[in-house]
Amino acid sequence: MFVFAMSDKGGTGRSVTSINVLYRAAMRGDDVCYLDFDFGSPTAGAIFGVSGVERGTDGGNGLHRYLHGKAVGELKRIDIWREARGLGGRPAGAGQLTLFPGDEGGGEFARPPSGEMIDRCADLFQRLSEEFSVCLIDLSAGRSIATELALAATNRPQTTRIHSQWLVFHRWTRQHVIAAAGLAFGVNGLLEQAEARGHDPAGFNRRIRFVRTATIDPAVPARLTGLSATQVAWLQKRNQELDTLASTNGVGRSVRLGTVPLDPMLQWQEQLISDEDVARGVANGATLEAFENLAERITDKSTWEQS
Repeated sequence: MFVFAMSDKGGTGRSVTSINVLYRAAMRGDDVCYLDFDFGSPTAGAIFGVSGVERGTDGGNGLHRYLHGKAVGELKRIDIWREARGLGGRPAGAGQLTLFPGDEGGGEFARPPSGEMIDRCADLFQRLSEEFSVCLIDLSAGRSIATELALAATNRPQTTRIHSQWLVFHRWTRQHVIAAAGLAFGVNGLLEQAEARGHDPAGFNRRIRFVRTATIDPAVPARLTGLSATQVAWLQKRNQELDTLASTNGVGRSVRLGTVPLDPMLQWQEQLISDEDVARGVANGATLEAFENLAERITDKSTWEQS
């Protein structure tokens, strides 16, 4: 299965959420990999906690140079269990957890992607689909060339049988809800680009889901600690308005994959959240539970059979 993570804006928690969800999937025993397609800002290594690749690899063999056909040697791959700080090795029963980083100093590609680049990307996807049960591709924010490349590559003959899904991340604000809907369904949005690249629009539409991040649930009293009665009432009203706005714009409950609550640990330091972090009280158990729920739902076929 291939999961493509995208957002209309930066700061949605797309990368840190994707990495934590993939980590939870590996803890469950799935063999997983993460491809950093945020070519202008390949910082997945920093979130995973791998020294030396916080801004991508400088070895000339990252994804950016590889897709250009200019990689030095084999494509760089990092075993997170061995190289990430603080994980203490691969736990018993855990699956593979592999990072394919971008190149430090890389940037966006020319539009449109060349046929050679698309074929190179499709061949990579096909090979990885045979090795990993879940491959998550973190795309650049907005209507990026990375998204165009992924859409073209997933419609090549060698990749059409790969089960692929598309996640759109957004914060729970009016601006972000409108932006997420536009990215998915608006002018030159994901659905329109997919059709232009030869995908069946009706079938592709069923493979799009939304993830809300950094949310505060006004129905949970513990989340409202420190707020005045006036603030709580205001928050409840805004939440109702946002629910209506999301439903009207096609990003409501029926197409929502999951919700990630606001977590101080992630606000201050984007990183993996471990069971030990929750046990020590520095991360919220609800956040870890949200990541586990997302990891389970991504691999559940019934999740993607809903209209």
